Parts: sequence; C-alpha cells; structure tokens
Amino acid sequence: MSESNSRLAIVAKTLDTAAHQARAVDQFPAGHFTLPEAYEIQRASIARRVSRGEEMVGIKLGFTSRAKMIQMGVDSLIWGLLTDDMLEEEGAVVSLSRFIHPRVEPEVCFITKRTIDGPLTALEAVEHIEAVAPAMEIIDSRYRNFKFTLEDVIADNCSSAGLVVGAWSRNFDALTNAGVRMQIDGRNAQVGSTAAILGQPLRSIVQVSRLLSAAEMGLPAGSLIMAGAATAAEALRPGTTVECHIGSGSTALGSAMFHTAAAA
Repeated sequence: MSESNSRLAIVAKTLDTAAHQARAVDQFPAGHFTLPEAYEIQRASIARRVSRGEEMVGIKLGFTSRAKMIQMGVDSLIWGLLTDDMLEEEGAVVSLSRFIHPRVEPEVCFITKRTIDGPLTALEAVEHIEAVAPAMEIIDSRYRNFKFTLEDVIADNCSSAGLVVGAWSRNFDALTNAGVRMQIDGRNAQVGSTAAILGQPLRSIVQVSRLLSAAEMGLPAGSLIMAGAATAAEALRPGTTVECHIGSGSTALGSAMFHTAAAA
C-alpha cells in the first residue's frame, strides 16, 4: 500500500470508528487530504460498514439549500452514501445513544424505478423516479463541536447518520414551492419551502445523475435519494416528538414523524 493510500485508510478507519463508537474526533490538519481524496475516504469508510454486514440503499445530497450552506459555512453541493443501518422506522422511537451530537432536518426522499447510470435531463429524471415521500435526516458530524471543513465533512460521509421516511406518493406536483414545517413537540422549529432545495427538489435527481457519472458509479433501481434539507437543522434532545409536514390541504405531500427516547 502506498503512503498516500495508507494515510487515507487511516482517516477512513478513524471516522468509521468514531461513528461506530459514537465518540467525537478532532478535525484533521488543514491540507491533510484533498477534495478528491475526501471522497476516496468516504468510500473506504462506507466499505468498512459494508464489510460488517450493512447494505447500500442510496445516496444523499448535502448543502442543496442556501440556509444549510450558511449554517455550515460552506458553498458547494456535496453528496454521501446511505446504508440500511441508517434507516429508522417512521413513527417509532429513536435512541440517541448511538449518536454524538445529532441534529435533524426536513427533506424530500425519492425512490428510483430505473437504474441511474449516466447524466439525465430534467425530463428523463422524472421517468427514473418511482415515488416521493416527506422525510427527515438525522445528521451527526463525527468531528468535535460539529466543526469541519468541506473536505472534512465529505470524508465523514456528509454527516449521514439516520433517516426517517414517510408514506410514498406519486404526487410530484406537490413538490413545487410547497410549505415545509418541522415541529418539535408540536411547535414550529423550522419553517421553509421545498423551493429551497435547488429551486425544485426534482432537480436533485439531475444533480445525482451528474455526480454519479463523474464518479463512474451507478444507482440501482429501488434506491433512495435524499434531496437535501429544506431548512437549517435543529439539535435533537431526548424525550421529544419530531414531525415534518410538506404542503397543505388536498395537494399536501404528507408528513413524517418519530420520537426520541427519554434520557436514561
């Protein structure tokens, strides 16, 4: 193994262990790895999860909304990979013990009906999607104090930690500038619009196809695509109920909900 590969493997192991043991690590020194190397680290870290028995289920986009870019102090669209171990049952109780400093954000989730193996146009993108659902992502940076550079967060699989997906729908029209409300214990914690996700969440499919093509990867039919956050994230606390509502009235996309376990 070359010195470069050995260095990247050490970083991947460090981040994977931090996630597996829910223990934060310090940021890596500036320039420790480049942006392309960060994605190599990400893949190596996910490969360690797969070797433990996890299965790949999809992809997530990050920083698709201006609010998230401002909150995280970055200015680039990023992406990470999803495994089945990240899936939390909608309406169930989620234990926070496996996270370090979890936050939650409202999103839109797609499921594919065709393999995505090349760049798609906007018209082609719709033909590759089976359904859409309201969703929430639990993000949990493995870095101490949730502080990181763009390279750091990409290497850390874009802070992916968990996701909750609501009921599936073919109502793609409900995605256009729909109101988004994320409530904690019945009170609005974040309010926004689906327009914050690249102007229209369906555009995330086009972006995913381009990113995958550049990385020489494909996405099988039946995969999940988390389109990115519609608002800034909120810190999760024990013993709360978290809900995401997208749209209203007869054109509503629907809602998703979960509870956090009470403190031990």
